[in-house]
Amino acid sequence: MGRFRAGQIVVADWRDALPKESSKQRPEDDELFDESYPNVILVPLTDDARLAIPDLAVAIDPTPGNGCTKRCWALSHCVATTSARRLSPTRSAITAEQLATIRRQVTLAIGGRINRG
Repeated sequence: MGRFRAGQIVVADWRDALPKESSKQRPEDDELFDESYPNVILVPLTDDARLAIPDLAVAIDPTPGNGCTKRCWALSHCVATTSARRLSPTRSAITAEQLATIRRQVTLAIGGRINRG
């Protein structure tokens, strides 16, 4: 099992989970826990704009760096934790600016406060 980078897009495989969830791409965050921690925190990506709450989602347009084939949204309010063993790395990643925005949105979604300087 390799370690992942913050903002790296990974594929999560939940085929043996209940309820069944399909494999999806998600940006991953690696800076919160020690490298030996067996789980990772994920934010799901979707191409369904109806699921994106404007203040809690980041639009991700296709670029060579992120590997997306169409516009998608990172759903910061749907943050989840899963075993790193369920993840397959990709060479794709979101930008540092997108990652910073997602982190702020996750903080808001779980009821935290944002320091504004």
